[in-house]
Amino acid sequence: MARAALFDVDGTLVDTNHLHVVTWWEALRQAGHDVAMHDIHRAIGLGSEDLLAHLLGEDRDPDQDGDLSAAHTALYGAYFERLPALDGARKLLHVLAARNWRIVLATSAGGPELKALRRAIDADDVIAGVASADDVPAGKPAPDPVRRALELAEAEAAEAVFVGDTVWDMKAARAADVRAVALLSGGIARADLEEAGALAVYDDAADLLSRLDTSIFAQLNR
Repeated sequence: MARAALFDVDGTLVDTNHLHVVTWWEALRQAGHDVAMHDIHRAIGLGSEDLLAHLLGEDRDPDQDGDLSAAHTALYGAYFERLPALDGARKLLHVLAARNWRIVLATSAGGPELKALRRAIDADDVIAGVASADDVPAGKPAPDPVRRALELAEAEAAEAVFVGDTVWDMKAARAADVRAVALLSGGIARADLEEAGALAVYDDAADLLSRLDTSIFAQLNR
């Protein structure tokens, strides 16, 4: 049976969470919405529609969602050519692939943004597939992205580990009955990640890589 290493991207493999915070803040500000960056930060990891509902409430004018998302995309797109991979991200994927784990990304990004993220990671040679926002009816914290990633990996939930950096990642993995590992590189507190379902928490991809032989990945290798 195949073993699957499923990865979120923003804040997990690529250092983009705070870029998203600033560009969402500016998009919202331009439309007349005063939203604290702290609140935006905690919403990162949700798809655009869910993020706006979380920040502005269900009673907002949903007709504005498209314009707000487009403004965010335009502002964030200015960074596409210089998105930085997080320390150890590329090597972690290559080491897991060498140990016969199938690597699949599960992300709310799509289109040019996803291409920019994959370019930053620079590990297409070991990435078996991507479950993007375009592939599922509901994004995280719904289990749909994780379940789609499992399908792409041709793996069962019991033979998979999901690595992410937000509470939404942890909740999605838990809802899909997949073991969840959290990284602090997205800026979310350890206690919040553990409460949301993280079985283990590491500083970043490099920290996980350095302790891979004692991690959940090693336990499933036995």
